[in-house]
Amino acid sequence: MYAAGAIALLVALGLALARAVLGPTVFDRLQAANTIGTLAMLMLAVLGFLTGRPEFLDLALVYGLLNVVGTIAVLKFFRYGDLGNPGEDAEQNT
Repeated sequence: MYAAGAIALLVALGLALARAVLGPTVFDRLQAANTIGTLAMLMLAVLGFLTGRPEFLDLALVYGLLNVVGTIAVLKFFRYGDLGNPGEDAEQNT
């Protein structure tokens, strides 16, 4: 059962990778990269259970959190052009 899930995740990973390469806009590519991160997290969890090491689930959760933080950082960079810029509201208050 887990092997079938792993194969399905690999197929989905291939499709997301194709979308990341062939995406028409930057945001399509970013969404595909986020999907790849999520599928990699699921693959890590399934692989851990296939090999009898369920502690891989902890690694998958950490990877998922890093994926979310990385996506937010890239979106902030595309919006403001700088990761150190606190935003427009903070500049108006000073």
